[in-house]
Amino acid sequence: MCELFGYSGSAPGRLNDLLTEFFSHSCAHPDGWGLAVPDSCHMEIEKEPLQASRSEYLRERLREPVISPLLLAHIRYATIGNVERRNCHPFTGFDSTGRQWTLVHNGTIFDYPSLYPYSSLQKGDTDSERILLYILDLVNAETSRKGRALTDMERFDLLDRLMVSLSEGNKLNLLLYDSSLLYVHINQKEGLHYCRWEEGTVFSTRPLFPDLWDWQPVPDTRLTAWKEGRQVLSGTEHDHVFMNDEEKMRLLYLSFSGL
Repeated sequence: MCELFGYSGSAPGRLNDLLTEFFSHSCAHPDGWGLAVPDSCHMEIEKEPLQASRSEYLRERLREPVISPLLLAHIRYATIGNVERRNCHPFTGFDSTGRQWTLVHNGTIFDYPSLYPYSSLQKGDTDSERILLYILDLVNAETSRKGRALTDMERFDLLDRLMVSLSEGNKLNLLLYDSSLLYVHINQKEGLHYCRWEEGTVFSTRPLFPDLWDWQPVPDTRLTAWKEGRQVLSGTEHDHVFMNDEEKMRLLYLSFSGL
Protein backbone atom coordinates (compact mmCIF):
# COMPACT_ATOMS: atom_id res chain seq x y z
CA MET A 1 0.00 0.00 0.00
CA CYS A 2 0.96 3.66 -0.24
CA GLU A 3 1.30 6.03 2.71
CA LEU A 4 -0.33 9.44 3.16
CA PHE A 5 0.66 12.55 5.11
CA GLY A 6 -1.29 15.72 5.66
CA TYR A 7 -1.19 18.84 7.79
CA SER A 8 -3.90 21.41 8.41
CA GLY A 9 -3.23 24.28 10.78
CA SER A 10 -4.47 27.66 11.90
CA ALA A 11 -0.90 28.90 11.53
CA PRO A 12 2.04 27.77 9.42
CA GLY A 13 3.95 24.87 10.94
CA ARG A 14 7.58 23.97 10.30
CA LEU A 15 7.18 20.45 8.94
CA ASN A 16 10.72 19.34 8.10
CA ASP A 17 11.14 16.82 10.92
CA LEU A 18 7.75 15.27 10.30
CA LEU A 19 8.36 14.99 6.57
CA THR A 20 11.83 13.53 7.06
CA GLU A 21 10.36 10.84 9.31
CA PHE A 22 7.46 10.20 6.92
CA PHE A 23 9.70 9.87 3.86
CA SER A 24 11.98 7.48 5.79
CA HIS A 25 9.22 4.87 5.30
CA SER A 26 9.95 4.85 1.57
CA CYS A 27 12.04 1.67 1.68
CA ALA A 28 8.71 -0.18 1.79
CA HIS A 29 7.14 2.26 -0.71
CA PRO A 30 9.85 2.72 -3.34
CA ASP A 31 7.82 3.69 -6.41
CA GLY A 32 7.69 7.45 -6.04
CA TRP A 33 7.16 10.38 -3.72
CA GLY A 34 5.22 13.61 -3.89
CA LEU A 35 4.63 16.85 -2.04
CA ALA A 36 1.95 19.55 -2.40
CA VAL A 37 2.47 22.93 -0.72
CA PRO A 38 0.38 26.06 -1.37
CA ASP A 39 2.12 29.20 -2.56
CA SER A 40 0.49 32.60 -3.01
CA CYS A 41 -1.68 31.46 -5.93
CA HIS A 42 -2.00 27.68 -6.04
CA MET A 43 -0.72 24.33 -4.82
CA GLU A 44 2.84 23.70 -5.90
CA ILE A 45 3.35 20.02 -6.79
CA GLU A 46 6.75 18.32 -6.51
CA LYS A 47 7.18 14.62 -7.25
CA GLU A 48 9.51 11.98 -8.65
CA PRO A 49 9.13 8.31 -9.68
CA LEU A 50 11.95 7.46 -7.30
CA GLN A 51 12.28 6.07 -3.80
CA ALA A 52 12.17 9.12 -1.54
CA SER A 53 15.23 8.11 0.49
CA ARG A 54 17.24 8.00 -2.76
CA SER A 55 16.16 11.39 -4.06
CA GLU A 56 18.87 14.02 -3.97
CA TYR A 57 16.28 16.65 -4.88
CA LEU A 58 14.10 15.77 -1.88
CA ARG A 59 17.12 15.66 0.41
CA GLU A 60 18.04 19.20 -0.63
CA ARG A 61 14.40 20.30 -0.45
CA LEU A 62 14.10 19.23 3.19
CA ARG A 63 17.28 21.08 4.14
CA GLU A 64 15.35 24.29 3.52
CA PRO A 65 12.49 25.26 5.85
CA VAL A 66 9.15 23.75 4.86
CA ILE A 67 6.68 26.06 6.59
CA SER A 68 3.01 25.99 5.66
CA PRO A 69 -0.52 25.93 7.15
CA LEU A 70 -1.47 23.14 4.72
CA LEU A 71 0.53 20.32 3.16
CA LEU A 72 0.00 16.94 1.54
CA ALA A 73 2.61 14.25 0.93
CA HIS A 74 2.65 10.72 -0.48
CA ILE A 75 4.95 7.75 -0.90
CA ARG A 76 3.90 5.21 -3.50
CA TYR A 77 3.77 1.46 -3.67
CA ALA A 78 2.49 0.86 -7.19
CA THR A 79 -0.58 -1.33 -7.61
CA ILE A 80 -2.17 0.23 -10.69
CA GLY A 81 0.06 2.16 -13.10
CA ASN A 82 3.72 1.96 -14.02
CA VAL A 83 6.53 3.63 -12.09
CA GLU A 84 6.51 6.96 -13.92
CA ARG A 85 6.26 10.59 -12.86
CA ARG A 86 2.78 10.90 -14.36
CA ASN A 87 1.57 8.17 -11.96
CA CYS A 88 3.05 9.74 -8.82
CA HIS A 89 0.80 11.54 -6.34
CA PRO A 90 -0.37 14.19 -5.64
CA PHE A 91 -2.76 14.69 -8.54
CA THR A 92 -4.20 18.13 -9.09
CA GLY A 93 -6.68 19.91 -11.33
CA PHE A 94 -9.00 22.90 -11.56
CA ASP A 95 -12.78 22.99 -11.68
CA SER A 96 -14.79 25.35 -13.90
CA THR A 97 -14.67 28.14 -11.30
CA GLY A 98 -10.86 28.06 -11.10
CA ARG A 99 -10.79 26.24 -7.76
CA GLN A 100 -7.80 23.89 -7.48
CA TRP A 101 -8.26 20.35 -6.14
CA THR A 102 -5.38 18.16 -4.96
CA LEU A 103 -5.60 14.44 -4.13
CA VAL A 104 -3.42 11.79 -2.50
CA HIS A 105 -4.83 8.27 -2.35
CA ASN A 106 -3.88 5.01 -0.69
CA GLY A 107 -6.08 2.33 -2.16
CA THR A 108 -7.35 0.43 -5.14
CA ILE A 109 -10.54 0.80 -7.15
CA PHE A 110 -11.51 -2.71 -8.21
CA ASP A 111 -14.74 -1.80 -9.94
CA TYR A 112 -16.65 1.44 -10.41
CA PRO A 113 -18.12 1.90 -13.89
CA SER A 114 -18.36 5.69 -13.67
CA LEU A 115 -14.55 5.85 -13.69
CA TYR A 116 -14.13 3.79 -16.87
CA PRO A 117 -14.35 6.73 -19.35
CA TYR A 118 -11.44 8.51 -17.69
CA SER A 119 -8.99 5.82 -18.76
CA SER A 120 -8.82 7.50 -22.15
CA LEU A 121 -8.67 11.04 -20.73
CA GLN A 122 -6.08 10.78 -17.98
CA LYS A 123 -2.38 11.53 -18.36
CA GLY A 124 -1.22 8.44 -16.47
CA ASP A 125 -2.57 4.99 -15.67
CA THR A 126 -3.73 5.16 -12.05
CA ASP A 127 -7.19 4.74 -10.62
CA SER A 128 -6.33 7.62 -8.27
CA GLU A 129 -6.08 10.10 -11.13
CA ARG A 130 -9.42 8.84 -12.44
CA ILE A 131 -11.01 9.58 -9.06
CA LEU A 132 -9.87 13.21 -9.24
CA LEU A 133 -11.05 13.66 -12.82
CA TYR A 134 -14.46 12.26 -11.88
CA ILE A 135 -14.71 14.58 -8.87
CA LEU A 136 -13.94 17.60 -11.07
CA ASP A 137 -16.67 16.60 -13.50
CA LEU A 138 -19.18 16.10 -10.68
CA VAL A 139 -18.35 19.53 -9.25
CA ASN A 140 -18.57 21.15 -12.68
CA ALA A 141 -21.93 19.53 -13.41
CA GLU A 142 -23.37 20.69 -10.09
CA THR A 143 -21.93 24.18 -10.59
CA SER A 144 -23.56 24.35 -14.02
CA ARG A 145 -26.87 23.12 -12.62
CA LYS A 146 -26.91 25.77 -9.89
CA GLY A 147 -25.49 28.50 -12.10
CA ARG A 148 -22.94 29.58 -9.50
CA ALA A 149 -19.93 28.38 -7.51
CA LEU A 150 -20.74 25.79 -4.86
CA THR A 151 -20.52 26.61 -1.16
CA ASP A 152 -18.30 24.63 1.23
CA MET A 153 -21.36 22.71 2.41
CA GLU A 154 -22.52 21.91 -1.11
CA ARG A 155 -19.09 20.62 -2.11
CA PHE A 156 -18.96 18.52 1.03
CA ASP A 157 -22.41 17.01 0.44
CA LEU A 158 -21.43 16.13 -3.13
CA LEU A 159 -18.27 14.37 -1.97
CA ASP A 160 -20.05 12.69 0.90
CA ARG A 161 -22.44 10.99 -1.50
CA LEU A 162 -19.53 9.96 -3.71
CA MET A 163 -17.51 8.47 -0.86
CA VAL A 164 -20.45 6.31 0.23
CA SER A 165 -20.88 4.99 -3.30
CA LEU A 166 -17.22 4.69 -4.35
CA SER A 167 -16.07 2.96 -1.16
CA GLU A 168 -18.30 -0.08 -1.70
CA GLY A 169 -15.96 -2.96 -2.60
CA ASN A 170 -13.02 -0.59 -3.06
CA LYS A 171 -10.14 0.64 -0.89
CA LEU A 172 -10.61 4.37 -0.49
CA ASN A 173 -8.16 6.00 1.90
CA LEU A 174 -7.56 9.55 0.74
CA LEU A 175 -6.81 13.17 1.54
CA LEU A 176 -8.31 15.78 -0.78
CA TYR A 177 -7.84 19.55 -0.61
CA ASP A 178 -10.11 21.94 -2.52
CA SER A 179 -8.23 25.16 -1.64
CA SER A 180 -10.59 25.67 1.31
CA LEU A 181 -11.39 22.34 2.99
CA LEU A 182 -9.23 19.29 3.61
CA TYR A 183 -11.38 16.17 3.12
CA VAL A 184 -10.38 12.97 4.90
CA HIS A 185 -11.85 9.54 4.15
CA ILE A 186 -10.72 6.01 4.96
CA ASN A 187 -12.53 2.68 4.86
CA GLN A 188 -9.75 0.50 6.20
CA LYS A 189 -9.31 -0.15 9.92
CA GLU A 190 -6.50 2.07 11.21
CA GLY A 191 -5.70 3.10 7.65
CA LEU A 192 -4.85 6.64 8.83
CA HIS A 193 -3.91 8.26 12.15
CA TYR A 194 -4.04 11.83 13.41
CA CYS A 195 -2.80 13.94 16.31
CA ARG A 196 -2.83 17.53 17.45
CA TRP A 197 0.49 19.28 16.85
CA GLU A 198 1.23 22.89 17.71
CA GLU A 199 -1.47 24.96 15.94
CA GLY A 200 -2.87 22.19 13.80
CA THR A 201 -3.59 18.53 13.09
CA VAL A 202 -1.23 16.04 11.47
CA PHE A 203 -2.44 13.01 9.51
CA SER A 204 -0.24 10.04 8.71
CA THR A 205 -0.86 6.47 7.62
CA ARG A 206 1.56 5.35 10.31
CA PRO A 207 2.13 7.35 13.51
CA LEU A 208 5.30 9.48 13.41
CA PHE A 209 7.38 9.76 16.60
CA PRO A 210 4.74 7.67 18.44
CA ASP A 211 6.62 7.84 21.75
CA LEU A 212 6.26 11.60 21.79
CA TRP A 213 2.73 12.25 20.54
CA ASP A 214 -0.73 10.91 21.21
CA TRP A 215 -1.86 9.46 17.88
CA GLN A 216 -5.38 8.20 17.35
CA PRO A 217 -6.88 6.23 14.44
CA VAL A 218 -9.00 8.32 12.10
CA PRO A 219 -12.56 6.96 12.33
CA ASP A 220 -13.27 4.88 9.26
CA THR A 221 -16.28 4.80 6.91
CA ARG A 222 -17.15 8.48 7.25
CA LEU A 223 -16.03 11.56 5.33
CA THR A 224 -14.83 14.50 7.42
CA ALA A 225 -13.69 17.98 6.43
CA TRP A 226 -11.04 20.04 8.20
CA LYS A 227 -10.16 23.71 8.13
CA GLU A 228 -7.31 25.44 9.93
CA GLY A 229 -6.59 22.28 11.91
CA ARG A 230 -10.13 21.66 13.15
CA GLN A 231 -12.82 19.28 11.98
CA VAL A 232 -15.70 21.37 10.67
CA LEU A 233 -17.94 18.81 8.91
CA SER A 234 -18.81 15.14 9.28
CA GLY A 235 -20.66 13.07 6.72
CA THR A 236 -22.68 9.90 6.35
CA GLU A 237 -21.50 6.82 8.22
CA HIS A 238 -21.45 3.80 5.93
CA ASP A 239 -20.48 0.16 6.39
CA HIS A 240 -18.12 -0.28 3.43
CA VAL A 241 -15.09 -1.46 5.37
CA PHE A 242 -12.36 -2.70 3.03
CA MET A 243 -10.81 -6.08 3.76
CA ASN A 244 -7.71 -7.23 1.89
CA ASP A 245 -8.58 -9.74 -0.82
CA GLU A 246 -5.56 -11.37 -2.45
CA GLU A 247 -7.62 -12.96 -5.22
CA LYS A 248 -9.13 -9.62 -6.25
CA MET A 249 -5.65 -8.09 -6.31
CA ARG A 250 -4.29 -10.96 -8.41
CA LEU A 251 -7.07 -10.58 -10.97
CA LEU A 252 -6.52 -6.81 -11.07
CA TYR A 253 -2.80 -7.26 -11.73
CA LEU A 254 -3.54 -9.71 -14.53
CA SER A 255 -6.04 -7.30 -16.07
CA PHE A 256 -3.65 -4.35 -15.88
CA SER A 257 -0.75 -6.34 -17.38
CA GLY A 258 -2.95 -7.61 -20.19
CA LEU A 259 -2.41 -11.26 -19.33
